[in-house]
Amino acid sequence: METELPLPFLISVAVPPGLANLDGLTREEVSLLGNPFLQATPHIQEKLFRFFSRHNYEFHAHLDATALESQDDVIALLDRGARKVFVAPEALSQYTDFGDRVLPVVSKPDISAASEYGLLIKDFDPSAPESQKFVETAQSTKPKNIYLLPVASTPLDKFIEVAQKINAIPILPSTGLTTDKTATGKLLLSKVIATYWTSDRQDGLIPTVVTDEAGVALGLAYTGEESILEALKTQKGVYQSRKRGLWVKGATSGDTQELVRLALDCDNDTLKFVVKQKGRFCHLQQFGCFGNLNGIPALEQVLQSRKQSAPEGSYTARLFSDEKLLRAKIMEEAEELCDAKTPQEVAFEAADLIYFALTKAISAGASLADIEANLDAKSLKVSRRPGNAKGKWAEKEGIKTEEASQPKHNAADKPVDARITMLRIDSAKASETELLRTLQRPSQKSPDAILKIVTPIIDDVRKNGDKALLSYTHKFEKATSLTSPVIKAPFPKELMNLDAETIKAIDTSYENIKKFHSAQKEDKPLQVETMPGVVCGRFSRPIERVGLYIPGGTAVLPSTALMLGVPAMVAGCKKLVLASPPRSDGSITPEIVYVAHKVGAESIVLAGGAQAVAAMAYGTESVSKVDKILGPGNQFVTAAKMHVSNDTNAGVSIDMPAGPSEVLVIADENANPAFVASDLLSQAEHGVDSQVILIAVDLNEEQLKAIDDEVHNQAMALPRVDIVRGSIAHSVTVQVKTMEEAMRISNEYAPEHLILQVNDAAKIVDRVMNAGSVFIGEWTPESVGDYSAGVNHSLPTYGFAKQYSGVNLASFMKHITCSNLTAEGLKNIGSAVMQLAKVEELEAHRRAVEIRLKHMSGQ
Repeated sequence: METELPLPFLISVAVPPGLANLDGLTREEVSLLGNPFLQATPHIQEKLFRFFSRHNYEFHAHLDATALESQDDVIALLDRGARKVFVAPEALSQYTDFGDRVLPVVSKPDISAASEYGLLIKDFDPSAPESQKFVETAQSTKPKNIYLLPVASTPLDKFIEVAQKINAIPILPSTGLTTDKTATGKLLLSKVIATYWTSDRQDGLIPTVVTDEAGVALGLAYTGEESILEALKTQKGVYQSRKRGLWVKGATSGDTQELVRLALDCDNDTLKFVVKQKGRFCHLQQFGCFGNLNGIPALEQVLQSRKQSAPEGSYTARLFSDEKLLRAKIMEEAEELCDAKTPQEVAFEAADLIYFALTKAISAGASLADIEANLDAKSLKVSRRPGNAKGKWAEKEGIKTEEASQPKHNAADKPVDARITMLRIDSAKASETELLRTLQRPSQKSPDAILKIVTPIIDDVRKNGDKALLSYTHKFEKATSLTSPVIKAPFPKELMNLDAETIKAIDTSYENIKKFHSAQKEDKPLQVETMPGVVCGRFSRPIERVGLYIPGGTAVLPSTALMLGVPAMVAGCKKLVLASPPRSDGSITPEIVYVAHKVGAESIVLAGGAQAVAAMAYGTESVSKVDKILGPGNQFVTAAKMHVSNDTNAGVSIDMPAGPSEVLVIADENANPAFVASDLLSQAEHGVDSQVILIAVDLNEEQLKAIDDEVHNQAMALPRVDIVRGSIAHSVTVQVKTMEEAMRISNEYAPEHLILQVNDAAKIVDRVMNAGSVFIGEWTPESVGDYSAGVNHSLPTYGFAKQYSGVNLASFMKHITCSNLTAEGLKNIGSAVMQLAKVEELEAHRRAVEIRLKHMSGQ
């Protein structure tokens, strides 16, 4: 079969592989195959764009695009890296320029509908008479690139047999496949793959070429059904030894492999494993069985080694530590390459530039495989830029710059200069239902869907401890060089290498946060005499062991380490455990290490997500168990926190549920439009799922336009403009007539951050019923609360400000009550206690008082 697919079949999933269904194949198993088939609809188009922006070079994604509304939408998918897009036959003529990447799709078997490049047949029923007739025709005409998508409940083994008869490419639903031998009603994925390979060996094994991500051959092994099933389940390099049976690479040597992708060759008689290799593949003192690396892969290996432990005085180490020097060298070498003339000079200067460019990549956590993958991704684009030189570079060479004939587009396929505008709604003209619908936060995944993802991770870490924790960090953070999941105090000074300006900023914030939270301490224990001789009291004690989750993701957040670590220290918690995802090289950001040092943290767990939460909730060999977990995170972190807090075996509480960041700004005619826009954008840049709301109090069209203009102009100057664009897409300006209406809507929305840019803002605070934190007046941007003012920025989101407080000193304390009665006191209260115990029929309770009273009277 002539096909570019890694495997000669596709896997149909309901959503992008990053969110694949978990009742059949897992997300990781789908990823190993690299052949997803998806239904592209307007509803998930944004998800597809985000997915392709991260993974377009990894997957041979095929999409049914018949539900999309325009030709531009289809072209955008091709630009993102879709290998094949299927459209209605009547629309096919619009895509003749794209050759074999756009194919027709029909719902009934009809060979005449095929284009010269192939055909997709949906709802294919092998048992239907028209399907059987189609098979007969196809066997005689031998068409190429026929894709078959079965009707529901089709037995997949029989379906594959029919597809093989006509060399068709079957599309198999992920929900009908499994790697679990005990699963009933599902087909083993290993059996499907083995159905397609051919072996000339008596034992049925198939030769397997093992390569790294850059395609460098490491060696040759053999695979059988048993070993490939284990490799798929564990995402490890697992092979079939011809002498010893199942062979897990690195099980004894420690030179393990993470399986990234697998493929069959053109004749289906050789398998290919693409792996991330830790250490050497070969048993000899060389990297692979064909010798050591050379050229650019060898340079990458040296640079990665230098980054971990460079010799003293190493020039490469200096480049890693001095960003300005590295930047200057890249520009210098690029210019020298431009000036080179002879082949020898060009080769010499190109080698220098590659060295410095790769140093930059390794420094930022990018690998050679990432670079090559991006080259592959660019080759898939169908929309071509004019290729003009930019600004000062064109000017330097005397080139006149012209506006590009086509606008650049962002990840959502919107022109990057398209106006960034918030939706408007007038509360006077909208019903309450319409208003509330407009103010809905961006939808999150259902709790059940999230729990299906996080629960197996939590159970794995609880059962397997450090081993599981490290495995997830290797997988999700790509920090495959990490050998321990924890850094213990005292933290090495070299991990806190910061410039003086950053240290000063952290120290200033630390002191202000400490001062504000110290002021929240109770002066003395509470004591109240409720009646003569009956004294009730309450005293506070710190929670002994706390886990502080510091998110990673799209931004580094040492400020969150301060907001959690300082009040924990002030409260007197005995053990502080921080958790934060490491960088791809296994290191943690020095700002977080410095804060951990200042607050006296016991350790830093080098992990994120549900796995970090589970490690702190249950403890592992290296991670201390905690009594309470605090800190913001994404949907998966929040779900994990709530899950462990409901598990009595964990014995752990949490601070609050949390969602994406949000802000609500109330502005009247006195508000400065630039200030209002800056406050909205400061939250919009957190993430595409963040939401910002403006309540405009009696503003006219001119005033509203001034704010809209500022939002667009300021956003376009931001480095995270694509994120802002995604956030603003579901953000709203609400027009109201009065401050009373503004506060009513604000209290109903219950924002995480409430900013009052109104006249006499301090007087409005009395009307605030629901908010995480309030920022009063034009000189109080929300960002001062995020960093340095002293208030805490770990706040309830998603409307939970109606029920929860933000993190404060009390979050790290518990209150214990006490009672102290004299004999007189017991006499005074005894009759009431005995009567209520009698009503509740708790006789032992009643007698505990009665016995004492009789003792007093000498009875």
